[in-house]
Amino acid sequence: MVLYRYVRLVVNCVSHWTFKPIPLPEEPTLTSRDVTIIIPTIDGEGADFRQTLRTCLNTDPYEIILVTIDANLKRLTDLAHSVSSSRIRVFSVTHANKRRQMCRALPEVITKITVFADDDVIWPPKILDWILAAFEKPDIGGVGTCQRLRRAEHPSIWGFLGALYLERRNFEISATTHLDGGVSCLSGRTVAYRTHILQDPEFTYGFTHEYWLGKYQLNTDDDNFITRWMVSHGWKTYVQYCREAELQTTLEDNPKFLKQCLRWSRSNWRSNLTSMFREGHIWRQQPWCAYALHLATLSPPAIIGDGLLVFLLCQATLDWDEKSRQYALGALLLWMLISKFVKLLGHFIRYPEDVLLLPVSILFGYFHGVIKVYALFSLNVVRTVKVHPNFFREGADMDDGFRMIRLAEYEKMGAGLISEAPRQQKGVSALCGRSLGTA
Repeated sequence: MVLYRYVRLVVNCVSHWTFKPIPLPEEPTLTSRDVTIIIPTIDGEGADFRQTLRTCLNTDPYEIILVTIDANLKRLTDLAHSVSSSRIRVFSVTHANKRRQMCRALPEVITKITVFADDDVIWPPKILDWILAAFEKPDIGGVGTCQRLRRAEHPSIWGFLGALYLERRNFEISATTHLDGGVSCLSGRTVAYRTHILQDPEFTYGFTHEYWLGKYQLNTDDDNFITRWMVSHGWKTYVQYCREAELQTTLEDNPKFLKQCLRWSRSNWRSNLTSMFREGHIWRQQPWCAYALHLATLSPPAIIGDGLLVFLLCQATLDWDEKSRQYALGALLLWMLISKFVKLLGHFIRYPEDVLLLPVSILFGYFHGVIKVYALFSLNVVRTVKVHPNFFREGADMDDGFRMIRLAEYEKMGAGLISEAPRQQKGVSALCGRSLGTA
């Protein structure tokens, strides 16, 4: 366990610090006009959302498609027209369901590249150029981005922890991308795919009919599913880790951040277990990513690993003199401190004053182990955390259980989970047109 942790750390450090993004081509075959941006949203109002739309429009895409819920359609349409009536279209679905919202928009896309974005991101002006640079390689099907937390005027402890979460994630995915192109999840905050992959009827059916343990229909974990689809269908992925492709986003800046962490942990458990043991493609196609990211899901909480390491050192040095034992223990503790600091170095270089909060980060890392264990034993929780107040608005899901629906026996049979009946193929338009709201 100790060897695994620190081999992974050293290799990832070297890979991260030597990473170079795919450069802009001299004669690109794709331009921003080959891009359609899809933004699923519930609320669809406010200055932050307007800023998201404006920064997206500044990159000169072909168009932006917004998908909201029926109850908010008129309000979002009015807002879209006030920003850009000719380059934004608005559609709606009955219930807030990100997968179905995404699928509502996909049949409308006519460009070669589709970009999914959250409704709280701020894009740099050249982000599409750098995303498209990776698609110049014909075997790349999905491209992710670098992400930073939008820093508040008066940062809180929760904001600090959220910023470190994104910093740690950037470190890990840039390292694995550099070594074998692998990444455990292309984050849906902003991610691009070749449109024809997403418009394949097989993809659409799988995307809207994913099940966990044959008992629950998943309406969450959308970005995990698409990432696994890329791997299982032979497409390579890439993350453009550079300032030009660095977006800003928001996370909960209050105790609800803990609930976000719980939700992310459950998603990681479900997706990584599926990748490792049910699908298995990662072992052949992305061996280092499987080792460094997927297997890490099974590692014990940090407080157990660190405690065991200290215990073993004390036992191994019982016959040493006291001074030597203190030196050995001090060296170990220093190494452990460095290992927890090095992934976050980029953040502390940008905000050196945050170094004073490093102990908070370490303590939270130990506490996160508790969250991870609790998430493992609550993967089948149907009523998940309510992280967005707009889930209580008219027309939205009144119960977050819609994120993961327990299936009745007859539904399992209809889904082919307990029956060998052949599955009916559904195209994108047919699926969306029948089960979703209209524009």
